[in-house]
Amino acid sequence: MPLCTIDTNVSVDKIPANFVKQTSSLVAKTLGKPESYVVVQVRPDQIMAWGGILESPCAVVHLHSIGQLGVSQNKKHSAAISAHVQKELGIPSHKMYIFFHDADKTDVGYSGTTFHDIL
Repeated sequence: MPLCTIDTNVSVDKIPANFVKQTSSLVAKTLGKPESYVVVQVRPDQIMAWGGILESPCAVVHLHSIGQLGVSQNKKHSAAISAHVQKELGIPSHKMYIFFHDADKTDVGYSGTTFHDIL
């Protein structure tokens, strides 16, 4: 059930065509989860300021997962995601926050039930 949401002020025309697919593969790999459950949402053209500067490319990333998140794991995820976003979107890692959300399997619905019944 991993969900990766990327909000950025980078314009939609500067998002590479394969960015969502590449991000999906990266999230699956870093979390060790099947890509068939990964959802990636990219929201470009957001009105965002980093340090009060509107013209500077920046991003806020939210990574939700049932498990595979924690102190040492999040450092690995942060390194992988920030390197990917910097390479593909030109957003420096110091202009990006990544928030990690460890969801309880009872709090995530899927296919008419919750992951509590699936996992």
